[in-house]
Amino acid sequence: MIAKVTIADRFVGESQPCFVIAEAGVNHNGDINLAKKLIDVAKEAGADAVKFQTFKAEEVVTPTAEKAGYQKETTGTRESQFEMIKRLELTESDFDELFAYAQEMEIIILSSPFDKGSVALLDRLGVPAFKVGSGEITNFPLLKHIAGKRKPIILSTGMSTLSEVEEALKIIREERVEEIILLHCVSCYPAKMEDMNLKAMQTLGQAFALHVGLSDHTPGIVIPIAAAALGACVIEKHFTLDRNLPGPDHRTSLEPEELRQMVKAIREVEKAMGDGVKKPTEEEEGNKKVARKSIIAKVDIPEGTIITEEMLGIKRPGTGLEPKYIEAVVGAITKIDIKRDDRITWSKIEAGH
Repeated sequence: MIAKVTIADRFVGESQPCFVIAEAGVNHNGDINLAKKLIDVAKEAGADAVKFQTFKAEEVVTPTAEKAGYQKETTGTRESQFEMIKRLELTESDFDELFAYAQEMEIIILSSPFDKGSVALLDRLGVPAFKVGSGEITNFPLLKHIAGKRKPIILSTGMSTLSEVEEALKIIREERVEEIILLHCVSCYPAKMEDMNLKAMQTLGQAFALHVGLSDHTPGIVIPIAAAALGACVIEKHFTLDRNLPGPDHRTSLEPEELRQMVKAIREVEKAMGDGVKKPTEEEEGNKKVARKSIIAKVDIPEGTIITEEMLGIKRPGTGLEPKYIEAVVGAITKIDIKRDDRITWSKIEAGH
């Protein structure tokens, strides 16, 4: 069995409830008050954690870098990626305030760092685990720096091959970090259903003997629910206060009621998973008597009669001999008179000579 990962006061892994991360990302639009409202929504929806992104624009993108295609669609082409990222940046004091507010709201707060300074900030704030975004999986200097903090790591694997995941894990494990969770991810916004390849989540778990989950960018809540049924121990999903707000990620994010419905559905799936033992439930045991059938007398059968198949029928309720015993009843002799539609029981018959 793979060892559990501990995030704050939560065990994450096999036989544990799915750890649901409400991904606020940059959907605060650089506004601390909007960020606090996102924490409120995550808490009200029942998420286990709320997650942001921590970065200094000057450290992560060049002034001339182009926006991604989806970013151009959602925010236009008048500004560069640097200008957009700069607009969405939160200050160090903002994060001080957010971490304090999340503690007050009693919800775990996480963030994905994109540069070494942001790693230091999150470490100072006591982040209980580091979430590494898919774009950093080949950023070995940053991976090594994060792993050096000796905290659990949740690693998204969008855009990557198994060999790239293996290389990233080698860097992390060289720093003696073993509490690692891999998230399958398709880094498209939105991701198409036919591209999701959810079975790859299980492939990751089998290949690296680690707990796995999903970072999802599909529309709606179907895919996270399916991932939970497939055994995801972590689900991460973007959310927003309003999909019509300006910004790169709002359009592909869940709104508050959808987030609540997703968490509720995941919890229902967990209830339905069970222990894998095939056996009737307590309620089913009672229903057997109604739904199953018994061997009955099709006609009046006097005492001392050798029973033939023509004398027998099969009807509800299931409180007599089960139909599977009919061959043993044929040829038996009645010990008492059996009326039409009476159930046959072993006490009413004896073996024929």
